[in-house]
Amino acid sequence: MKSSGEVMDIIAAYREVGTYRGAAEMCGTTHKTVKRIIEKTLAGDKTPGRKQREHNYDQVIDLVTGKVRATHGKISAKRLLPLAQSAGYAGSARNFRRLVAQVKKDWRRDNHRGRRPAVWTPGEMLVIDWGDAGGGLHVFCAVLAWSRFRFVRFADNERAATTLAFLAECFETLGAVPAMVLADRMGCLKGGVVANKVIPTADYVRFATHYGFRPDWCEAADPESKGIVENLVGYAKRDLVVPQAPFDDLTVANVAARTWCTEVNAVAHSEICAIPAERLIAERKVMGALPSLRPQIGKPSACRKVDRLSCVRFGSARYSVPNRLIGTRVAIGETGGVLLITDLATGEVVAEHTPVAPGEASILDQHYGGPRPAPRRAARPRTEAEKAFLALGPPAETWLAGSAASGNTRLAGDLAELAALHAAHGQQALLAALERATRFRRWRAEDIRSILAAGTGTPQPTAAGNALVLELPQVPTRSLAEYTPGKIGQVS
Repeated sequence: MKSSGEVMDIIAAYREVGTYRGAAEMCGTTHKTVKRIIEKTLAGDKTPGRKQREHNYDQVIDLVTGKVRATHGKISAKRLLPLAQSAGYAGSARNFRRLVAQVKKDWRRDNHRGRRPAVWTPGEMLVIDWGDAGGGLHVFCAVLAWSRFRFVRFADNERAATTLAFLAECFETLGAVPAMVLADRMGCLKGGVVANKVIPTADYVRFATHYGFRPDWCEAADPESKGIVENLVGYAKRDLVVPQAPFDDLTVANVAARTWCTEVNAVAHSEICAIPAERLIAERKVMGALPSLRPQIGKPSACRKVDRLSCVRFGSARYSVPNRLIGTRVAIGETGGVLLITDLATGEVVAEHTPVAPGEASILDQHYGGPRPAPRRAARPRTEAEKAFLALGPPAETWLAGSAASGNTRLAGDLAELAALHAAHGQQALLAALERATRFRRWRAEDIRSILAAGTGTPQPTAAGNALVLELPQVPTRSLAEYTPGKIGQVS
């Protein structure tokens, strides 16, 4: 920067030679410095204003400004570019994005929403929200606004029944009910929107009526209006999900969530400088009373009568129940992909089944006292010959079944012949012959006659692997001392 003396020398040299370069050579500086000093002197010691540069988008600035104002700063440069090109813009898309970004920035500066911090009242507001925990898990978060008491649970879906069940569990954890529950426009709780008024579903209305709170809703696309729970969702992901993930079991995840909630609610909150668990004790005094019973959430259980097969039909499939419940009515409900069958008289869950396809059956052996026995077709005698033969006992029934299975079409006549053999040889001999015939698969009456004719001298084969026991003769034995050299040859 030139001193006052140097500035006066430059002005004097310029007045003497009349050119910038000549004055610069005389003063030992550049012609640009001489020009700047002379222009500043002619302007009354004021720095001359910088000449505004021209841009290739000057002709479409009004178009862009009007569109940004009409869309409240939401239109993108990508959608504005074709309109600008139609209006004569010939520059690059990158340069046009700079223009749109600057116009949007100017519009937001002049049209700020002017938010103000929330002032919470004890017992007034519970704020809820869902978040994605990754790995197919969803995290449900709720925070009591005044005391900052936090509630976090995990689920594998965001359906209405799950949301209401967690909300009921949250009320039970709080031990009271707040005046309002604030949520965004969840599809599971929202029945529709008319004139920006959210219509809750009938189930949500019944739930709110049972607990005595008023549902409240955020503005559409306005997460800042429930930032207190948005922060909780992010905190739960960072401090609970990330250090302990992945959760392979939903039960393990919820156990970890309960432990985490107990931990964070027992330490001082950074904003209110108080312990949420202690503040809840004071806030609970101005909250609504908790109902004695939890309402029915989700689809009501189906009632069925147990049939004579000790089964109930559900979804065109059969599911077994203990046979002591035959003729009684039971309730069938679905929880976590499992069918629970409950005895209406006692409220006890008597059976759990995995759902099966229509037309199939899910049978548990313990409901019938054990595994199903193999099918057995009992013999039912009708004629006198049949009755007399089967009266001999199990060997006769076994031989009869084997003979029938072999295709013996003359079995009825064979029974009459066997009756004659019974009278001739006696019952014990006939039974022994029937057992031997069964063992060697001989199924005709003449086979039984041949066995009886052979008598008791027939060989009795033994199954392979059985020990052969023989009675050997006893012989005298001597000790080893008898075989010493001095006693060898002596007569004992």
